[in-house]
Amino acid sequence: MTAPAIDAPDRALYRITEAMRLLSLSRTVIYEQIRAGRLRTVRQGRTRLVPATAITAYVDLLQHEAMEGGTR
Repeated sequence: MTAPAIDAPDRALYRITEAMRLLSLSRTVIYEQIRAGRLRTVRQGRTRLVPATAITAYVDLLQHEAMEGGTR
C-alpha cells in the first residue's frame, strides 16, 4: 500500500498565504514577484488568488534561471 502524497496540487487556486507556504517565500517577495510579472494571479471579487499553473510556471522559471547561471 502506498502512502498518500503530501501537499499534492489538487486545487486550481491558492490564496496568497498558501502560495507563500508552497513556495517558501515571504509575503513581500510574493508581491514583488507579482508586480514584476513573474508570478501570475487572478482576482475573484476582492481576493487575489494564485493559479496552481502559475506556481508551477514560477518554479520552472526559477529552475531555468538557475541553469543559465543568473537572474533576469
